[in-house]
Amino acid sequence: MSTTDLTGKVALVTGASRGLGLAIARGLCDAGSTVIVSSRKLVACEQAVTSLGDCRPGSAHPLELHVGKWDSIEPAVDRVIAEFGRLDVVVNNAGIAPLAENLASVTEGLWDKTIEVNLKGPFRLMAVAGARMAAAGGGSIINISSIGAVRPSPPEAMYAAAKNGLNALTMAFAQEYAPTVRVNCVMPGGFATDMSEHWDDEFVGKIVDRLPAGRLGRPAEIAGLVTHLASDAAGYTTGAIIPVDGGRTAVY
Repeated sequence: MSTTDLTGKVALVTGASRGLGLAIARGLCDAGSTVIVSSRKLVACEQAVTSLGDCRPGSAHPLELHVGKWDSIEPAVDRVIAEFGRLDVVVNNAGIAPLAENLASVTEGLWDKTIEVNLKGPFRLMAVAGARMAAAGGGSIINISSIGAVRPSPPEAMYAAAKNGLNALTMAFAQEYAPTVRVNCVMPGGFATDMSEHWDDEFVGKIVDRLPAGRLGRPAEIAGLVTHLASDAAGYTTGAIIPVDGGRTAVY
């Protein structure tokens, strides 16, 4: 059996109905895991599950979950455990990334919404799921941050601040539930997802021209790392914050 074989494991992926989240769900499913595809819209989750219908040897199931709503998280975790008998992997991928024309124009409502989805929700999910995993004897939590957390620009300041906070929470929770639960963080750079389809050539050029890799990332290149971190192959990796950015953090 491969050390990246996740057969018999149950994984919950937030924001999994599209983009990197959907690619991560597919990667975990392909490794043998039962994957709970969650987002705030049940229809979108069901459509994502349908798109994963050819996934073998694992399986996929939809779950409506708005991570920005604190009180919805514990019931969702308990529902997964009640229905599937366990929870081994949590991927905190859900997020929003509003851009500000100028920072003085940011409203309190937009600030609060950005923090709720990108930071407060992941905190609560880690706290609840981590406690259940620790009691059960083990698990793996993978947070999806952003290279913006360490290379922020003014328009993405709110998002970058929240993701930098997620980096800090990764290290704190890696200690809180040690040694049975591992907590790691991945910081993606620019990736070719459905979101990037709306980027014009000039914008993509600005991203790619400064990258040693010379291209946007492929979603499978995130999914492979997350699958590794979820598996026994990464048994000695915890509290790590890993950039997957085509070399962006190597360039000043």
